Order: sequence, then C-alpha cells, then structure tokens
Amino acid sequence: MRKFLKKHYVIAPGPTPVPNEILTEGAKETIHHRTPQFMALMEETLENAKYVFQTKNTVYALASTGTGAMEAAVANLVSPGDKVVVVVAGKFGERWKELCQVYGANIVEIALEWGEAVTPERIEKALRDHPDAKVVFTTHCETSTGTTIDLEGIAKVTKDKDVVLVTDAVSALCAEPLKMDEWGVDVVVTGSQKALMLPPGLALITLNEKAWKLVEQSKSPRYYFDLREYKKSYPDNPYTPAVNMIYMLNKSLKMLKEEGIENVWERHRVLADATRAAVRALGLELFSKRPSNVVTAVKVPEGIDGKQIPKIMRDKYGVTIAGGQSKLKGKIFRIAHLGYMSPFDIITAITALELTLKELGYEFELGAGVRAAESVFAKEFVGE
Repeated sequence: MRKFLKKHYVIAPGPTPVPNEILTEGAKETIHHRTPQFMALMEETLENAKYVFQTKNTVYALASTGTGAMEAAVANLVSPGDKVVVVVAGKFGERWKELCQVYGANIVEIALEWGEAVTPERIEKALRDHPDAKVVFTTHCETSTGTTIDLEGIAKVTKDKDVVLVTDAVSALCAEPLKMDEWGVDVVVTGSQKALMLPPGLALITLNEKAWKLVEQSKSPRYYFDLREYKKSYPDNPYTPAVNMIYMLNKSLKMLKEEGIENVWERHRVLADATRAAVRALGLELFSKRPSNVVTAVKVPEGIDGKQIPKIMRDKYGVTIAGGQSKLKGKIFRIAHLGYMSPFDIITAITALELTLKELGYEFELGAGVRAAESVFAKEFVGE
C-alpha cells in the first residue's frame, strides 16, 4: 500500500487551529505585567473583548481554561444551600452540576437525553416550580453532542425574574449568535481555544449588574477566582496574568472585529451546513436534534467500530476529529467547523472520513460527501 507525506489537520472542537499572525504575537518579548505598557494593552484588549460578547459589561481575563471561568461563575454567584437550576444534556452540563455540588448548591436538575436541547418552556416550568431559585446554569453549545440551545428564548424567560441566567459559551462564542445585552443574558463564560482562535490557557467572563448583586451577597469561599478582586483592580489583574496570551487575544479580537461579528457567525453557519450536507449524503445520521454551528455530531453506522473512525483519520490521514465522550464513546464522532477553519478544511475532513469508512467496510458512493459539501460552498461562493 502506497504511503504519502502526511500533513496534520485539526478539525476538532478545541483546541482549534491558530493563525500564524496570532501565533507570532505570542512569540513577542514578555514584558512585566505591572507596567503602564501592559496596563494599556490589557485595557485595550478587554475593551475589544466586549464586542464578541455583544455587551457593554466589563470583561475579565483569567489565566485558566474555560472550566476556570465556569468555576468562577459558581463560586461567585452561589452560596451554600442556594437553589439553582442546572441543565444537564451532555458532558458540559454535567460539569455545571459537579461544580454546583462542590459549592454546596441545592440543585434542581433539568435532565435531558444527550442530543436534546432544553427549551424556554422547560426553563419556565422549572422556575415556576422553584420560584426561589437564584441561578440558572445553561450550556449554549453542548460540545459533547453538537447541540445548541435557544439562548435568546431562555433569556426572555429569565430577564424580568429575580434569577441570574448563566451560560457556558466556551465553544459557542463567535460560532453561534450571542447578543448578551440585547437578549438579557446575565453571565457569559468562554475559553480561548475555540472560535477565538487561540491556544488553551485563557478564560473570559463577563457579568451584568443583576449578576453582580448576587456576587456581593455570595458566601462561598473563593480566592483566585474572587471576581470582586478582579473588579477592584481592573484593568490590572489581582494575580499574574497570562501576558503572552493577552498579546494573542488582542490580535485575535482585532481580526474578528475587522471581519465583523455577523460575518463570523455566518462563516460558521456555512461550514456547518456543508458538513451536515456531506454527512447526510453519505447516508449517515446526525446525533443532535438541534445541531450547532460549532461541531457536527454523527451517529456511527451499525456494524462499524466507532472508536476506529477518529483513530484511522488521525493516524493514517493526519486529520484529527473528536470521538464521543463518556457514554457516547464509540457511538458518535464529531467534526468541528470552529474558529480558524476554511471550506478546504471541511473538504479535507470529509475526504478522510470517506476513505476511513471505506476501509472499515461501510457501503456508500465514494465522493458523495465531498460533492455535497462542494455544492453548499458553490452556492455561497459562485451562486450555483
């Protein structure tokens, strides 16, 4: 069997590829973080960060992954014994639940089948049944299942109630439309290694005044993630910030602003549409009942070893996608269209998928997926 040179493509939902112009920013000399020069950079960067959240609220940067921002949200909003509503429809909904357990919350769980999306009506019923709930924790895109929720509709339910709406937008920010202020979302958290096109290691969190009132009341122990300290020292940081990551974030945000947030959202939609068209053309079934523009989750066809699909694609063809997590291991695979990806990345991923499925004995017409994806791109680029 002939062997070819192997190039590597990351088509996974994080970490995602990083543009060279952002990588080179990270190679700049590390300056001291308590200097006027860095303070000016930090302030400019965090001011620009408001744009991608579509908010006027202050954005804070944490030297952590997105999970750190999630923990900061729980630690600062929840006191031991507080009643909270937690949506669990996948691995990252489970993470909200686990964090709330650690901080002693009284949890009202909305448990859904993985692949389902919570509706505004389910949130409204939970709050009607538990009017003393103080926080609702949601996941904008449940990356483990490729599912997005109607965050705008949910915010309409919570906006005028005495409850704080928190969403994990770690993967969804910039990939799915999110208008924090206009919709009335109270707290949004995200991480760097997704649509922001950065390496892992930086988290962002922003809160409105409604949420800050709860922060001031919270009795949970906190130290590194005490947002009151970040607010007090802004734009400085109470602890050592990730200096070179701030360089990179500054560049990323400028690139995203230049592209325009609506165009960024649309870019992700087109890549997602092409991926889903390819999957369907291969006779495969989507896993999610409300697919996201972040990542497409696909059911493994019957009779195929699902764990082999990501393995062969990575080791033989150099294309890294994601398998299923937790109870979905071997049952689904996930192709991302997130961050610094182009139509040709999707074509490459679908080609590798087709060759892998052929090797595993799955019956289909070779090239059908690639043609379907190309048809979507042709309509977008040449109007055919």
